[in-house]
Order: sequence, then structure tokens, then C-alpha cells
Amino acid sequence: MPQFIAYLGFDGTCAEAMRFYEKTFSGKLAALIKFSDMPDAGEMPPAVGNRIMHANLVLHDGSSLMAGDAPSGQPFEGMKGCMLTLSYPKVDEATRIFETLAAGGKVTMPLQETFWADRFGMLTDRYGTSWAINGGPKPM
Repeated sequence: MPQFIAYLGFDGTCAEAMRFYEKTFSGKLAALIKFSDMPDAGEMPPAVGNRIMHANLVLHDGSSLMAGDAPSGQPFEGMKGCMLTLSYPKVDEATRIFETLAAGGKVTMPLQETFWADRFGMLTDRYGTSWAINGGPKPM
């Protein structure tokens, strides 16, 4: 069965965002490859070199979160129509992650009790990634 892996797009903030996610989720950056690391890097404009071609954050459960910056010259319209969802067995862990991701971002639904979880909330972090956080699932 294939493994689903989210691939996030950024416009020059990929390295910063992935280091933030690495710390937030206690993961390990397995790859942070710049466009300047590519074999044809000499053919690219110098401004492109520090942008990230590919990043891979490996999380403690073995799953991954991948990302990259839009190549220079390609329009970047931000991330649209997608939200990453995280579910935690305990409310305190969900609250910590929610508050960390919300810092500098925009909360679209504060953490609150729902019929499916003790806490649920939504936000867009400072890098433009939308998140839905569940904590303490309720039996259905």
C-alpha cells in the first residue's frame, strides 16, 4: 500500500519552515537540498541557489513531511485547498502543538470541545500551512 506524504510549497521560506517543524514535532531533517546543490546549478540565476529544491522531515513514527520552494520565475500563489490534520490521544499534547503552530500565524477556530474530540482547533501558521488539531478523541 502506498504511503501518503504531504508535500508543502513555499516561496523562499522552506528551510526556515522545515526547521521550525523539525523542532515542533521533534523530527529529524533527513534532506534539505538547495537548488545550488543540483548538477545544473551553474545554469541557474544566483538568486535561486539558496532556495530549497527538496526537504524531507522524518517524524518519530516513521512518517514524513516533504517540502520545497517554488523555483524562481514560477508564480507562487500560496497553499490553497489543503489542510494537514494531526490527532493526539491527549489534550495537553494537542494544546502544545496548536499553540506552537499558532504563534505568529492566524487561528481560524480556537481549540474547543467538539462532539468528536475533547479539543479541536484550526489555524494557518506563519508559513502559510493550514492545520487542524485534534486532542482527546471521544468514542463515537
